Amino acid sequence: SAPAVALGTGAALAAYARGDFLAAFAAPSGADLGSVAGASLRGSSSTASIVGAAASSALSAAGLPCAVGCTVATAALVAAARARRGSARRASLPVRSVAVAERAGTTNGDVLLPVNPGLNPATCWPAGKPCFTTEYPMEYDLKDAKGSFEKVGKFLLKEMEDELPGMYELPRKEVEWVRRSLEYNTLGGKMNRGLIVVETGVELLKSQGKTPTSTDLCRFAILGWCVELLQACMLMADDMMDGSLTRRGAPCWYRLENVGLLATNDFLMVEMFVYKALKRHFGQEPYFVWLVDLFLETTFQTECGQLLDSICSNCELEELTTERWTLLVKYKTAFYSFYLPVALSMLVVGVRDRASYDTAREALMLMGVYFQAQDDFLDAFANPEELGKIGTDIQDKKCSWLFAHAFHEHGTPEAKEYLIQHYGKCKVGSEEEQHIKDLYKELGLQELFQKYEADTQSKLLEYREQIEAAGLPWSVFERFFAMIFKRRK
Repeated sequence: SAPAVALGTGAALAAYARGDFLAAFAAPSGADLGSVAGASLRGSSSTASIVGAAASSALSAAGLPCAVGCTVATAALVAAARARRGSARRASLPVRSVAVAERAGTTNGDVLLPVNPGLNPATCWPAGKPCFTTEYPMEYDLKDAKGSFEKVGKFLLKEMEDELPGMYELPRKEVEWVRRSLEYNTLGGKMNRGLIVVETGVELLKSQGKTPTSTDLCRFAILGWCVELLQACMLMADDMMDGSLTRRGAPCWYRLENVGLLATNDFLMVEMFVYKALKRHFGQEPYFVWLVDLFLETTFQTECGQLLDSICSNCELEELTTERWTLLVKYKTAFYSFYLPVALSMLVVGVRDRASYDTAREALMLMGVYFQAQDDFLDAFANPEELGKIGTDIQDKKCSWLFAHAFHEHGTPEAKEYLIQHYGKCKVGSEEEQHIKDLYKELGLQELFQKYEADTQSKLLEYREQIEAAGLPWSVFERFFAMIFKRRK
């Protein structure tokens, strides 16, 4: 009946306005809400009045005023999204991806109701585009978390490669180049950032009393690989700017024969594959735009950090302070390596309370800053073969944890004078570089770093009460920190 439909609509809109999309789409209705909303938009004033009044009442009860006209228009969007989600769940798909461009919307009179946020009429070309992946051929096994994650990664890379000839008219040679670039730069790392997306999703669902399905796990893994793709493009660019020699135990991509400056376009393409993957796997979800926004914001934060890092070559040594170091690593490393993986899973499972994100961010920033301090320490003291790269911080005049403490807080006049003469002016493997590393030891920075590690662990434990009060499982943060604490590579 119309009253039943109206009540269902009101409940859905109240939930939608609160940001609780799962509740909005699950709200009961007594008839085909899409038809009712469509009729309202075509001018059925009686239906519009009933739906609008009930929705306004529900919104007022939630403390959210809304005009009747706006309510009815929003009802059409909610109804369309609900209809899409319902049909997607009912469909039994024999293939892993579905081309949906041919059904870009449903027409009611002169009104085009969107089927999902990923169907952008400006980009539905050529025919069959976009494609949305709805099924996954692999069974995700948490007992082999890394192996399962790698399978999803290879599946995703193949999926992106397969789009290039038909959707982008790339010849075989160029497709092969893209394949090599993706495989060389994204596979073979520790994959901690991507794996934590899956682990966070699992723990969050468990805290909600839910058991993740294999499809849930694969979708979390896709988001994890989006983080790994972002990481890959950042490292490709960073290696070029720093003149690095090796990465993950192999020559940097730009140093390979016939690559060189072509790597500039390659890292830009790797970054764009982040958004290709997001659209293909999450373009039909109401929170799709939030995933995109989170990646865009995180990427810009990281680029701000990269600027703070790269411009050090133009700074005086007096400017390379511990305060600058903290700001630099917060933006260059902590947001994308620590906050992003956790926040992605929080969005997917329905966490909508801003305070939860703020609490998580504070603890994750602490971890991220510590992680970069580790990187700086290992750059000077780790075995290059074990670390997988040759450290260049001294040669490149980096504002590192070691230098900032040696020059500004623990240095002797003699040590500072030597740093002024040689820091950023000597080559990797030179006597001067080794002497600076010896200075770090003489100034007690190895012992200072051990104390810093212990202090960071204690500070993190102080966040436990706040995190649990925010409704987040402490196990997520405990596990993340365990992955990096006292690491050696």
